[in-house]
Amino acid sequence: MTYPRIIAIDGPAASGKTTLARRLAQALGYTFFDTGMLYRVTTLAALQAGIDPHDEEQVSELARRLQVELRTDPRTAATRIWLAGQDVTDRLYTPEVDAWVSVVAAHPGVRQALKAVQRRLALQGRIVIVGRDIGTVIVPEADLKIYLDASLETRARRRYEEARARGFDVTFEQVLEDMRRRDRLDASRDVAPLRPAEDARILYTDNLDPDAVFQQVMAWVREYDPQPGGAQR
Repeated sequence: MTYPRIIAIDGPAASGKTTLARRLAQALGYTFFDTGMLYRVTTLAALQAGIDPHDEEQVSELARRLQVELRTDPRTAATRIWLAGQDVTDRLYTPEVDAWVSVVAAHPGVRQALKAVQRRLALQGRIVIVGRDIGTVIVPEADLKIYLDASLETRARRRYEEARARGFDVTFEQVLEDMRRRDRLDASRDVAPLRPAEDARILYTDNLDPDAVFQQVMAWVREYDPQPGGAQR
């Protein structure tokens, strides 16, 4: 059976992209790459350096000279992000980074700086790559494009529960408002706005648990037709 070599998964925050991609990569023996981690590490680096996330020139320059490495944890096969020689993975989902990452990601200079890295990794193949513009901008030639979505309230509830589980002192109302603002920024930015690719398979996850999402997408993977025009049957 021939499986798609490049699987692109896009969608808004907390739609279930990362959970799906990790499981899919594990099942297929593929590399898992969450491109959002690059934008998060850029945001973290800017905050650490005292740079205003709204300052496109300074943040873009920072993105161009980031010392970032992707390493695989041999125990879990999870991707870890190292910044300037330190593992910062567990600091990328703090409420502070959550609040600013969409501002940083909206800067054209930042997106341009990180695009080449994302594309180089994706084109190696046998990869499940996750983000917000993978199927539309980074690898529009991906063999299979998935777009996950869910209501704002459902996604905010998921992110709130994740934050509380990590020990962050936040309210649901705070998370909801942050996510509403992020959605607005992601959808309205001038460069690579969040939207499904024309040939993406769209799946709404409000009433689906992670297992049901995985089973549906695996069915699409098994249906993959490598003939021209057959990838998104």
